[in-house]
Amino acid sequence: MDLKNIVSQFAIKGKVKDIAPFGGGLINHTYKVTTEGDAPDYVLQNVNVAVFPDIDLLMNNIVEVTGHIRKKLEAANTPDIDRKVLQFIPANDGKMYYFDGEKYWRIMICIPDCVTKTGVSIESAYIVGETFANFQAMLADIPAQLGEPIKDFHNMEWRIQQLKDAIAANKSGRADEPEVKEILKDIFDRADEYCKAERLYREGKLPKRICHCDTKVDNILFDKDDNVLCVIDLDTVMPSFIFSDFGDFLRSAANTTVEDDPDLSKVSFNFDIFKSFTKGYLKGAASFITPIEIENLPFATALFPYMTLVRFIADYINGDIYFHCKYPEHNLVRSRNQLKLTKCVEAAFPQMEAFIAEQLKA
Repeated sequence: MDLKNIVSQFAIKGKVKDIAPFGGGLINHTYKVTTEGDAPDYVLQNVNVAVFPDIDLLMNNIVEVTGHIRKKLEAANTPDIDRKVLQFIPANDGKMYYFDGEKYWRIMICIPDCVTKTGVSIESAYIVGETFANFQAMLADIPAQLGEPIKDFHNMEWRIQQLKDAIAANKSGRADEPEVKEILKDIFDRADEYCKAERLYREGKLPKRICHCDTKVDNILFDKDDNVLCVIDLDTVMPSFIFSDFGDFLRSAANTTVEDDPDLSKVSFNFDIFKSFTKGYLKGAASFITPIEIENLPFATALFPYMTLVRFIADYINGDIYFHCKYPEHNLVRSRNQLKLTKCVEAAFPQMEAFIAEQLKA
């Protein structure tokens, strides 16, 4: 593939010096475009339309979000704006992507002198909480109507229906296994409670907001002095409940082991990570968060291991067609792990409620 020809389809500045693979993303193929002289460098991406099938909706979301954030930063006379919000470059035909006949491409300016981080610590949990709440706060008044690049991504009612469909089809015969039946009982005993967000929304009690839907420290850029520059990886930005950004981070970050650890004795809920993340999140969300959203933050913390449990066991019953599995029982092991985590989080509800109440008084 002639990547230089792809780059030439965009209205970039400068002459291309080099193009090389860049970053460790799992969804899109990404390259760094280095230019000569004083022109900026760029990031070129091949968008995975198997995951994001509506490229126009996807890029419209991103353009609306980055444009709104830039206006907010300009209004606040924020210094160094170009390093604090992503900037995508249009193709020569004016679209925000280029189709080469087989693949879809986009390009953005590479933010200079920045670093990313990985891993979870008490300090980073606070930063992630505050940063993504600030991101939501900046988008609380966005006038555009954004779409869902992945439809029903965090819709618990839909995930339960997917599971019911998997059980009815029982393509693998695994729905009849005794342990699977036990896990399914735990799931359906909780299903009504864990679908309450959708009910509250229909009743007009719970708002949807523009959320990132992939909250992790890897999706934040820092300068070399560890100051936050901006949030990146905006493909999953969409209308959702704030539970998406709150609970999804804690599902992985506050699990004391990896999500497929077969040793359930290692699975527990790291309350220190919860406290740090929640403290940062409540600080950043103070301008918009409502009482019903605050009341349900413990619920959100349990919702995401529960939702992931439902997805893992459905895939196991379907014959492992979605998640990559290293061995036949991999999805079953993942399911046991997430069920244990769900129960650990549920047991911590009183502690979480007490901690949140303390933060609101502070």
